[in-house]
Amino acid sequence: MKKDIEIPVVKNVSVAIIHEWNEEYLAKDWTVYIINERQEPIEMVLVVSKGFDGDRKTSIMRHGIGVVGAKSFEKIEMLQEDLFALNNEFFVTFFADNKLYEKKFIFKKNTIGEANLAPVSVINKDGILAK
Repeated sequence: MKKDIEIPVVKNVSVAIIHEWNEEYLAKDWTVYIINERQEPIEMVLVVSKGFDGDRKTSIMRHGIGVVGAKSFEKIEMLQEDLFALNNEFFVTFFADNKLYEKKFIFKKNTIGEANLAPVSVINKDGILAK
């Protein structure tokens, strides 16, 4: 029976933090995005985010993104710099190919910063991809 259970592997979907200019606040903010590099859209996208490190933890945030088109991206949330000292986890669930996919993306504590920025392909801005 166990051999009949298929657990699909998430490919070509990632989470990135982009350091970008915010016109509303006239400052640079750290914004978290989900990126879909697949040839087809992903549907019913849900993201659960939290920060943690030992006894310290943040509230759990839930985001209903809906559909992320093929070769596109959607904003999840803004991240305050105070949270960089924590591990930041984004648990992503979505439907594609008539299957349910899920994957946990983690930004390890103290890895978010200007020194770790690199080009992020679909967004065409500098950012950090989650491991």
